[in-house]
Amino acid sequence: MKVVLASKNPHKLVEISQITEKFGFELVLQSQLGLDLDVEETGTTFEENSFLKAEAVMKATGLPALADDSGIAVDALNGEPGVYSARYGFDETLDDWGRLNLLLKNTEQVPDGQRQAKFVCVITFLHPDGQVIQAQGEIHGELLREARGENGFGYDPIFYYPPLGKTTAELSAQEKNEVSHRAVALKAFYEKMKEAGYADK
Repeated sequence: MKVVLASKNPHKLVEISQITEKFGFELVLQSQLGLDLDVEETGTTFEENSFLKAEAVMKATGLPALADDSGIAVDALNGEPGVYSARYGFDETLDDWGRLNLLLKNTEQVPDGQRQAKFVCVITFLHPDGQVIQAQGEIHGELLREARGENGFGYDPIFYYPPLGKTTAELSAQEKNEVSHRAVALKAFYEKMKEAGYADK
């Protein structure tokens, strides 16, 4: 089944494809279908924004669509940046590295031992037949004060994952595909896909 990933991010395509291969999905980026769609993420939750993205791409392509909305939530910042992780600072000149450094700056005064954070991911699958499947995944860790690791993207270099003693940017692809928030969400999603008859039981 061809499924359109509601994203322009090739990193996400690679990461999600490695996990969804077992679904029998042919996952393609919206841009690979000539679609240049910027969905206004007006939701206040990961669930709402994930749904909005999947719905827009499904309607534009007529194909099943898969979207994820994900971000980092810092306890000491009352859950910020949260759903605004990809737009943190609301400064279009900032890239991933700029947003990462903004988060480090905004948590400079947060003492060690109080730097807990979590990565959250919500996956939404919409089929033109009306089927809607959503699943959420989280991993918990803490913010470092400087970046470590060359893998991953976004806030990975400053998110320390205690069970493996590494930042998520220091994890191998195999490790990340087992423990990341996206991996956790996709595992839950796979079980729901099986229940709905879209994946092999």
